[in-house]
Amino acid sequence: MSDDAKAAKELVETLKDGERGFAEAADKVRDSEHPAWAETLRRLSTQRAGFHREIVELGHEYGDDVDESGSVAAAVHRGWLSLKDALTGDDAGAVLAAAATGEDHAVSEYDKALEMDLSAGFREVVTRQRAAVVVARDEVKALQVAG
Repeated sequence: MSDDAKAAKELVETLKDGERGFAEAADKVRDSEHPAWAETLRRLSTQRAGFHREIVELGHEYGDDVDESGSVAAAVHRGWLSLKDALTGDDAGAVLAAAATGEDHAVSEYDKALEMDLSAGFREVVTRQRAAVVVARDEVKALQVAG
């Protein structure tokens, strides 16, 4: 399996976790004292869905099926399952903290991918997406501080 395919599989799982995690977090904080947070989290969920589709489509161009489901254990490792615990309470700040943890992990997954021997076209996509994920992580952390 090429490094492109290996990196794509990991990133797709990370992006799917982020998409689901942000959507669930948005639903949780929608009725809190911070309804604007829900808008931001929903937008980030949509962003992750787009990134996921982009990588899957690239994989198809290379002849790889990179859209396989990962395990729950892998989801724990990727940092988004802590969101489940935060979602059971009423603390919007805990939801944001869990989202920030997931984002820290997403950035590290992009960093790992960029250490691999990626094709030029895929590296360009990964670099662009990583920059947007860093912006999103910083946005989530800024909400925490402002909260």
